[in-house]
Amino acid sequence: MEQIRAFIAIRLPDQVKCDLSQLLNRIRPGQERAVKWVNPDSIHLTLKFLGNIPAEKAVDIARAIGEAAAVVKPFTLELQGLGAFPSLRSPRVVWVGVGGDVQLIVNLQKRIDQVLIHLGFPTERREFSPHLTLGRVRDKATSQERRSLGESIGSVQLESGLPFLVDEVCLMRSTLTSAGAIYDRLASIHLTEIDRTC
Repeated sequence: MEQIRAFIAIRLPDQVKCDLSQLLNRIRPGQERAVKWVNPDSIHLTLKFLGNIPAEKAVDIARAIGEAAAVVKPFTLELQGLGAFPSLRSPRVVWVGVGGDVQLIVNLQKRIDQVLIHLGFPTERREFSPHLTLGRVRDKATSQERRSLGESIGSVQLESGLPFLVDEVCLMRSTLTSAGAIYDRLASIHLTEIDRTC
């Protein structure tokens, strides 16, 4: 039985990826040893990580996502804020925040979480915090390198980007390679609010 590593995400428009690439060019210099940076073309907004699943289960998952998305209309988001988890003093993950119709994406993620329970996927324990991961600090990074990274992140002002439309949710496959993860879209589910006036 073929297993695939899968997750549910919102893919980003090319202009947003370009903005993220420019942002990375401002914070990456001098930090390459301490951080494994994400390729801007691979950055996405993860709604739920599914882990390894049987390949044939993808159809049922896509159908469930469709149920969750059926009453969610397209919405807009924008890049907003730069930071690190758990803190700038001891960063482990470098991220860009998301603004705009945040409550709509939070509601969508909760709906997806709920419809996947019957397929054997437990709900998330942590509260959903929409963000885009730019990089992960390497385990071997020294405390001085982490402090330097935190200072670099704190010194960069990120002005809110142009709003971008979110009108689909994707089921994605992640293939791990020595050069990094390769992402393929398995299914696209379009957001189209059902007209309930009929």
